[in-house]
Amino acid sequence: MINKIAISDKFKTSERIAIYPGECLDLLKTVPNNSIQLVVTSPPYNIGKEYEKKLNLKKYIDQQAAVITECVRVLSDQGSICWQVGNYVDDGAIIPLDTVLYPIFNDLGLKMRNRIIWHFEQGLHCSKRFSGRYETIIWFTKSKDYYFNLDPVRVPQKYPGKKYFKGPKAGEYSCNPLGKNPGDIWVIPNVKSNHVEKTEHPCQFPVELIERFVLSLTREDDWVLDPFLGTGTSVVAAIKHNRKGAGAEVFPKYVKIAHDRIKQELGGILKTRPMNKPVYDPEKAGNSLRIAPWGQISPSEQLRLLEKPERYCAK
Repeated sequence: MINKIAISDKFKTSERIAIYPGECLDLLKTVPNNSIQLVVTSPPYNIGKEYEKKLNLKKYIDQQAAVITECVRVLSDQGSICWQVGNYVDDGAIIPLDTVLYPIFNDLGLKMRNRIIWHFEQGLHCSKRFSGRYETIIWFTKSKDYYFNLDPVRVPQKYPGKKYFKGPKAGEYSCNPLGKNPGDIWVIPNVKSNHVEKTEHPCQFPVELIERFVLSLTREDDWVLDPFLGTGTSVVAAIKHNRKGAGAEVFPKYVKIAHDRIKQELGGILKTRPMNKPVYDPEKAGNSLRIAPWGQISPSEQLRLLEKPERYCAK
């Protein structure tokens, strides 16, 4: 039974789940060459969070390079690496981390397949620049012969009734009945205080973000590895879809949370936000906070401004 699967603290190809309570480089040394189908992670952004020691940018890049080099070694020839990062902030100026990490992957011979923009609407509000509402995932492959399956991650068509208007297929439906390609801008809520997946980790990423990579870049029983595991999201996404999952985490409290979440997933009781669930629209939901309390417009007049205009005709 799936809930009887053990969680090992060491990487073994005979196991299905491995959570290493320590440095990721120590875990990676135990992983055989070419054994991992997907490396997916969100490393520390070097901005001074509780789980990281802020370094100067060069030391941070050197540290990342050491981890990335080992990840490339363990990656299968058909495998993918997805590195999800934000911005490093230096004296108020931002430095996009994907731009400074790209040369590391390139120098190791990897090819970038996508630079995916993850857009969300909640976060800190800035006073001296526009508030940041996106992060990036840079997807690299080890070879031209990489595995990619679009069908499991297609999203609903916007115009499913659209037809070809000319050519040999004129009059036939032009949309793929399985759905459309989600593109490289993904609108997925981030994990904030009211999110169903929220733990005490300050920068937890949502399961559905990783599910897209797991479903499109791996097959069942493939290994998914996250060198900076945090609270176990990548492993949860892996075992949710019958893959094997491994990761490393140095902070004991996050290791414990990861174990608890994985056990809940194995038992079928972990609450996660479903893939492709529509983003919450407060106006459609009738949220009263949409009514502005300031200005000279009365609440009833404000509501009328928000109403959709009706079309009238004379008879």
